[in-house]
Amino acid sequence: MLEIIGLSKVYPTGTVALKEVSFTVADPQVVAIIGPSGAGKSTLIRCINRLVEPSAGKVMLDGIEVRSLNRRELRKMRRRMGMIFQEYNLVERLTVMENLLSGRLGYVGFWKTYRRKFPPQDVAAAFKLLDRVGLSGYQDTRADALSGGERQRVGISRALMQQPDLLLVDEPTASLDPKTSRQIMRLVVELAHERGTPALVNIHDVGLAQSFADRIIGLSAGQIVFDGTSQQVTAEVLTEIYGEEDWSTTIRKIEEDNDQDTQKGDSRHKDRITRETAAG
Repeated sequence: MLEIIGLSKVYPTGTVALKEVSFTVADPQVVAIIGPSGAGKSTLIRCINRLVEPSAGKVMLDGIEVRSLNRRELRKMRRRMGMIFQEYNLVERLTVMENLLSGRLGYVGFWKTYRRKFPPQDVAAAFKLLDRVGLSGYQDTRADALSGGERQRVGISRALMQQPDLLLVDEPTASLDPKTSRQIMRLVVELAHERGTPALVNIHDVGLAQSFADRIIGLSAGQIVFDGTSQQVTAEVLTEIYGEEDWSTTIRKIEEDNDQDTQKGDSRHKDRITRETAAG
């Protein structure tokens, strides 16, 4: 369970990024963090694993207070927090497989990683993940030869190689086209649900958040102004989060996207039933 209690962050410049943010994630759900630029979304994600040091408050993961950990203890805790970055954060000159296996660095050790001496079970797990994210056969491809969507799939797989208890996802679709963005969000959600791993996803796209997240938290000026399901996000809620605007088109587009996803899901289900019937 992740519990955030009164989390605040004030930068040395005096900028207040977070103001006493509190919420709990007790179930293996996907939580989208939305809000305007400067609302504190990235700061919140990075305060949880202390890539940014909070100014006040508590971050509790399964009863352990993250802010109280020393450097060595924090390294161990970060093994339990898989981080997926907007800018992918891959080593460009390394292959896809080498980038994936770097997710085991906290378990295998630096020198074994440096010499590419990974346990066979880790290599097997990496191949299985590559197949799951649609990159089977890419293991020897250098990271700098991949498209943006392919790089993000590698980043997701590397985070999952840690076998984390929590996924922290920072703007996973910011640099991707609309179709690839939906594919990546769908993949994150499916993998989180398959593995029973809660995920916090910082995302700008309200439509993607409503289409795929189990829960949405809205931030404005560093404070939570909404916490609920995607169905509860109305034009009034969006106005409270982002300010005055005509949100009717946004809401309608979200509803249309959800209808299309439902129709596709029904079609896939019917196709599967047809194949199973024919095989039987």
